[in-house]
Parts: sequence; structure tokens; C-alpha cells
Amino acid sequence: MDTHRTQLLHLPMDPSSTLRPSTVLAVEWRRRGNASMTTAAAPGLRPRLFLILPGLASSLCHHHHLCSRSLFLLCIFLVLASASSGSGSGSGAGKVVTSLPGFDGPLPFHLETGYVEVDERNGAELFYYFVESESGGGSDKDAPFLFWLTGGDRCSVFDGLAFEIGPIRFVIEPYNGTLPRLQYNPNSWSKVSHILFVDSPVGAGFSYSRQPNGYDVGDISSAQHLHDFIVKWFNDHPKYRENPFYIGGDSYGGKIAPFLTHMVAEGIEAGRRTLPNLKGYLVGNPRTGDIIDFSSKVPYAHGFGLISGQLYETILGHCQGEDYINPSNVLCAQALDTFYDLISEVQQAQILLDTCDFASPVPNINSRMHGADGRKILREEIQAGKLNQPPARPPIDCISYGYYLSYFWANDRRTREALGIKKGTVDEWVRCHDGDLPYAMDLDSSIKYHHNLTSRGYRALVYSGDHDLLVPHLGTQAWIRSLNFSIVEDWRAWHLDGQSAGFTISYSNNMTYATVKGGGHTAPEYEPERCFALFSRWILNRAL
Repeated sequence: MDTHRTQLLHLPMDPSSTLRPSTVLAVEWRRRGNASMTTAAAPGLRPRLFLILPGLASSLCHHHHLCSRSLFLLCIFLVLASASSGSGSGSGAGKVVTSLPGFDGPLPFHLETGYVEVDERNGAELFYYFVESESGGGSDKDAPFLFWLTGGDRCSVFDGLAFEIGPIRFVIEPYNGTLPRLQYNPNSWSKVSHILFVDSPVGAGFSYSRQPNGYDVGDISSAQHLHDFIVKWFNDHPKYRENPFYIGGDSYGGKIAPFLTHMVAEGIEAGRRTLPNLKGYLVGNPRTGDIIDFSSKVPYAHGFGLISGQLYETILGHCQGEDYINPSNVLCAQALDTFYDLISEVQQAQILLDTCDFASPVPNINSRMHGADGRKILREEIQAGKLNQPPARPPIDCISYGYYLSYFWANDRRTREALGIKKGTVDEWVRCHDGDLPYAMDLDSSIKYHHNLTSRGYRALVYSGDHDLLVPHLGTQAWIRSLNFSIVEDWRAWHLDGQSAGFTISYSNNMTYATVKGGGHTAPEYEPERCFALFSRWILNRAL
């Protein structure tokens, strides 16, 4: 005969647990026959565990002998429901943020923040900001859904939220020791789309690992983390699974985005139903990992009159097939040294602007700046004692002044509490890292994934700021042409308010390329209105 007994155990609560202190765990021990059940480890014992909610506990305490199969299944359902919403799993429902320090009044948009565990062995979790579409909210099944990555050396996706495409901006005013102020961005892409901003890879922004090995990642492993993130996040937020889903990124994030999109597409074709409704991807000022990212700087600089015709011809003559970062040809190396010295005289992110100190380590895109790493730390920041890694303080009229303010905002205790940052995970937030954490650039080139995805029918938008010397549009146009797809609509201007806002060309493989007039690296930072017009038209399937 079957015998069983049930133990009712009160759980000791972790302070961060979402379970209430009165939650009870029922452990039912069942075995066949008349063997003793005095020890849980006895051979043949089969434990069954289930959660008992407070409202059910007293009833079950008196009637636990009624634990039939149906009740057991009900309890399993309660366990799973609880686990899916618990913060301990690393993939919970997140925290709804209704106000932010420095923002006047309640937020005029829906913001959720949270963590998703992507590496159980090392305890690595990626932090996210989710902004719901302002056009129709969570009930709009047709609203596009954008999954957004940023670039640089582990630069925080807060860049995307506060400086590029998100709904907040810093009020640019001299820092006086008080909390920097925020304001609403009228050109936020969330006006037409849900946006899920993710701090990736592990170590970027507020993402963290409990074990040091969790920070040792690269292109491929971080993309796998992001794939796992997507699966878990949509399991916790199933109402968005049917929305048209796009993956986007800029700069180095533009290298990872097509590879990640490829991984999701492969999963969909394999029949995995836990993935979202993938429709395409978009990349801005994108790195590819190919030599064209660097070699295209030479004709671009020559075209803008930054280098002489003689130097241009010398480089073309001696640097064919060379690594533009570590050339083996002596004459090529000498010419490139001169080249890099000359272009250091301009702001490479937007060549028409004055050079400014970065308010963080220089983005790791192999560019040369004045000084060892382009930073100038002022004595005031060092003596302030508030930050271990004080940012450079640029002139207030530099675009990077907002970066400077972000350090003081993100490291403020009130900000961390509002965002739900886990204590003890990130001692000090930095906008970008500076080679202090290991990272393997093990994805040689993303170009083949552009070809693969668009050949399958997925939509693609590639755009460039036309004044970006870090990832010049000439190189981007060159690798797009190498895909050898026929032209559907030839090169033409696209317009905003009756004026040309850039130029565009469309291909038969569902790929659209566009430049943004006046845009730098990255384009939305310098031309937010034009970039919003570009994105909203494309994502809503309207002509540029």
C-alpha cells in the first residue's frame, strides 16, 4: 500500500524575497509499502514540494490528508506562479517606476526596471529599463516592440535612454553639487514603440555578476546572454509576445544586433514558441568588425579636407590589405601615424564640432584622442570624494556635458532606490568602462548575418550620421553594396518640414539605408528630431 506524510514548514524569508513571511512550504513524503518514514533520506522516499499561500495554509493544516493529485497540481501551479514573479529567480516582473529623482512630477510614460539572470553558475544578471509605447500602451497588440543595445566599451544602455532615443533628457546646467535635473524628450522613440533597454554585456551599467568569472564574456557569449534574456523576459511579460518585434543597436551594439537577431530567427524556425514575433532589426552608425570600419576613415577624411591628397594616395598605395590598427608595412604605419595625428584635431564623433573631453572613458572604438585616453580629470572632482572614478568635466556647451551629469545622477542613493538597484551589486556606476574588464571580440564580422536575415525576408534599417568619422557612412555603404542585392528605389533625399533630412536608398532584400544630415556618432544624439522621423516612418511601414 502507499503511505505518505506531509510536513508543513514555515520558510525563513530573505529580505529581498517577494514571498510573505506567512508563506508555508508543504513537503509530502510518499513511498510504497509499509517502510518507515522517519528519515527524509531513506531509500524509496519521494518528496513532493508545494507552496501554500497564506489563505490556504490553515485549511490545509487541518486537511492535508486531502492532498489529492488535483490539489497537488494546483500547488505546483502556485509554485510556478510564485517563482515567475520572484526577484530571486533573476527574471521577475520588475519594478514599476512612477517618478524619478530630478524629474518634476510623475513620469508621463510607463517605466519598468528590473533584472534577468543570464548566467546561473556565476550569478550574472542583466539590468533593464522598459518603456511602454506612449501611443497605445500595453493593450496595443500592433505597437512595435524595440529591443535596444548600445555600444562602446561596456557603455551603459542609459545612453540610449537619456541621450539618444529614450523619453528623458538632462537639463543642461552647471553642476553645483545637487542632483541633476531631468526633463521629457519630445522626440522619444517610445512615442510609437515599446522600448526595452538592456545593460549588456555583464558589467555594463547596473548589470553585474556575483562571481568574477561572470564578467569574462565576449561577442558570442554576450549575445547568448541576450537571447536567454529575451526568452525569460517575454515569459514574464507574455502580453507583448505578439507585438512586432525588432532588435536594434548602435555603434558596437550595431555589430551584436544582427547576430542576436540571427539567433532569435534560428530559434523561431526551430519551432520555439517562447520567442517574440520577430519582424526585423535596425542598426545605427554600426560597427561590423570588418576592416572596412577603419579603412573607410581615410577616404572620408580626405573628402572633408582633413588630410592632404598626397597622404591619401600614400595610404592607398601602401596600406592595401593591412590592419589599420597594427599595420606590418613600415611605410603604411608611418602614413597612418600622420593620419591619426591629423584627425585627432577634430571631434571625430561629429567633425564640425569643437573637440571636447569625454565625460567617461573614451568609447573603445580604437580612436586616438588627446592624452592617454582622452580624459581630463579636474581637481574639483577628485577632491569632492563622491566618486572613485570621477568623470571629466567638459565645457557646458559640449554635447558631453550631459554625460558628466549622468555620473552624479546615477550614483545618487535616491536614484538607485527609485530604479530598484540591488545593494552591493555595483559599487559605482560608470557610463562606459575603459578596458578594465575582459572582453573577447570573437565575432569577426557581422556582415554575413545582414545577408542571411534580409534574405529570409526580415526587414532591416541601417542609418548613419553623415558627420561621423568614427564609423563613416562610406564604409557602411560599401558593405551594404557587397551584399549584391538589386536596388528597388535609387538614391534620393528624404525630407522633414520641407527640407532634406538626409538621403536614402532601398534594396530588394527589405533593407533600407539612410543618412541623417548633421548626425554624428550616434545620430540621435545630434539630430533627435530627424532620427525620430526616420524611425517612426520606417517602423510603422511608411515611406521615408
